[in-house]
Amino acid sequence: VLSSPTSPELKVLQQLPPGSEVVGVGRSLAELALSESQLADVDILAISGVGANAAKKADVQDVWPTLKGLKWIYSSSAGLENLLFPELIESPVLLTNAKGVYSNSLAEYALTACNWFAKDLPRLQRAKADRNWDPYEVEELRGKTMGVVGYGDIGQACARLARAFKMHVVGLRRRAELSEKEKQEGLVDAMYTPDQLTELMSQSDYVVMSTPYTPQTEKLVNAAAIAAMKPNAVFINVGRGKCVDEEALIEALKSRRIRGAGLDVFATEPLPAESELWGLDNVLMSPHCADRTKEFQIESLEFFVLNVRRWLAQEPLQNVVDKRAGY
Repeated sequence: VLSSPTSPELKVLQQLPPGSEVVGVGRSLAELALSESQLADVDILAISGVGANAAKKADVQDVWPTLKGLKWIYSSSAGLENLLFPELIESPVLLTNAKGVYSNSLAEYALTACNWFAKDLPRLQRAKADRNWDPYEVEELRGKTMGVVGYGDIGQACARLARAFKMHVVGLRRRAELSEKEKQEGLVDAMYTPDQLTELMSQSDYVVMSTPYTPQTEKLVNAAAIAAMKPNAVFINVGRGKCVDEEALIEALKSRRIRGAGLDVFATEPLPAESELWGLDNVLMSPHCADRTKEFQIESLEFFVLNVRRWLAQEPLQNVVDKRAGY
């Protein structure tokens, strides 16, 4: 297990089924303190931890050549851009991630951002600070359209909550066709492909971006897509910051070309102090922590334990990643 030995979520590994054994825990090859033969016998590598407790990509690359018998890597992250490297991509080693573990919390954040603007919560804060009783009209989310750019697990969770608010939902992904299960659930009114992005942007009152970062999604939401948004529309990003042209977004926000943005992710993290985003009053910001609940790493390892059970039973693993696609 590549993680700090003090990571509290590691207690979940006590639930591993018979037939599996944790032989070492550490953020680096030195911390693992395993012999050459012990490393060569490792079948599964789990990468866990957050912040100071997490192993870095360089640590994974450092231990990689020693794991001669490695068959499967589990990442407790959903995004993989900070893990993938050429040797791993080209190898037969399976890679799974924690897709789905973070979807509910990110969907809650997205709807919070919608309501932040619909109810003009900053105005309430200012009025309270000024002891000013100042009633005003607020908006409902009911009847508004949410456009979901990246209709994967996170996007679907956003759509479910949007439907609870009686919003319309349109989605975007590589495949426009809906599965039978998706048709039965009835979450989306229309599904678009990436070449129809500006159409989705122009229809949406709230655009939620939930794409992973890959070379194909870099600046997917570009200046033209932002220019297609309604003047009163809000852009919300719970995916990856590099998937939007941040400079074009800042210009649209500064000029009030769009109403505002709710951002949990940024092109550069931590967000530089000189970024103009800090000073914009029409931006709700959080430091990439919308999914950092008390339980999120615990639930991620619980998912890993379930997958280990499948592995030992010779059943297909869940969340197998297409390493070349990056998700």
